[in-house]
Amino acid sequence: MSDVLRDFPSDPAALAALNHREAAGWLLADGWNVCGVGDWATVWRSPDGALAARISPFEPAYAVFVRLCRALPGNPLLPRIELDSPLEGGGRITVLEFLTPADADQASAVWKRWDEAAADDPVVAVRREAELLDREAAEAIPHWAGLDRNPRNVMSTPAGELRLVDLFYADGLAIYAGLLEDPAKILAGFPAERRKYMAEIGAVTRMSRPAEIAEIRTASAKPESLK
Repeated sequence: MSDVLRDFPSDPAALAALNHREAAGWLLADGWNVCGVGDWATVWRSPDGALAARISPFEPAYAVFVRLCRALPGNPLLPRIELDSPLEGGGRITVLEFLTPADADQASAVWKRWDEAAADDPVVAVRREAELLDREAAEAIPHWAGLDRNPRNVMSTPAGELRLVDLFYADGLAIYAGLLEDPAKILAGFPAERRKYMAEIGAVTRMSRPAEIAEIRTASAKPESLK
């Protein structure tokens, strides 16, 4: 593990016992800074600039991407994972090498390779493993949405090496619309201990009106009254 993470809880059980707020507190106390906010997660950059930590309060999909990276260690198109752990209540922290967006031409070229590359191109191994994991996840994860071939999912190391990230996603629009329309149905798909903070993802806290936030919090926190 990187020296930058030396102050993190070293015991996996202790790390997994933290919720997303407590995990972010460790980063803040150790000098990390927020460098990105997405629909599901907040991204922090390490003090030396070498690493990024992704923290989400509710995370149905990201573990599948971590499985992909670990299934193909050393593949030049996948980021190096330094640390990954579930968090209390259904969140997740993943620490990986720091990346920045690739330009549009680079992204387009990578996705063209995805479709057309020869067998010895490392993108072929990524595609095959990703398609396998996608099929497995579709059977196991509620509201699974599949592979995400978004140009923004092609990123670059400081040295200019391209990486594919966030290759899978859950259908957040269906999950959160359904939470307001038929909460019992949505909540039945996720164990209570894995959806404790589902009202705290970025898409809710950044983009919803106060009344919507209150409604989502009520729906997610009191399922017994909605069955």
